[in-house]
Amino acid sequence: MGETDARVRGQAVTEATAAEQIRPAATTVLLRRTANGPQVLMGQRGAGAAFMPSKYVFPGGGVDASDHRPLTPGLLGDACLSRLGQHLPDPAPSPAALATAALRELQEETGLTLGPATTEAPALRFIFRAITPPGRSRRFDARFFLIEADRIAGDPDDFSAASDELSHLHWIGTGEARALDLPFITEVVLAEIAALTAHAPLGLSEGGVPFFDNSGPIPTFRRLR
Repeated sequence: MGETDARVRGQAVTEATAAEQIRPAATTVLLRRTANGPQVLMGQRGAGAAFMPSKYVFPGGGVDASDHRPLTPGLLGDACLSRLGQHLPDPAPSPAALATAALRELQEETGLTLGPATTEAPALRFIFRAITPPGRSRRFDARFFLIEADRIAGDPDDFSAASDELSHLHWIGTGEARALDLPFITEVVLAEIAALTAHAPLGLSEGGVPFFDNSGPIPTFRRLR
């Protein structure tokens, strides 16, 4: 075997190993209620993206080292904290790190930020969790957090401070969004949001938080109660 062949083989092994690593991630689902029904904020990933190219997604990404900090009061309620603490790998990010990552990604990808804490319900609600199946170019253990649009500071239609990671940022009805080019798991999350918003005010699901667990050899559906 030549030296060049050895380097290529070594690189392939490294990339394959990296693809199988499961990175903690957080995603933000912004929900806006209108006279025509609920809307969510979505954007399109670039065609050259390594993970889910050209797909429409919610703002989100991996947890960074800077996200590990104490929990800001008013972000998460007790029930969400309990559900975020179930079926964790070792090591695992804290609920505070996940919430911080969700808000950081929201600001980076849309330019939107959370307004000041209020005495109302917690700003973030944990509604979904999914681990990317094996064989993908990237794998994530993603937690989805829902935020009502009225908790956002400033104009929720102003994306002037957004990065270029997501294009075509726009609010869209939860039913209309199903016609976009979506990852499978995003379609499932949209169905969950439709079920959650069928009644107002928005309350915690008695059935628990859906968890598509692909961490093991057999895909498992769980409910975090």
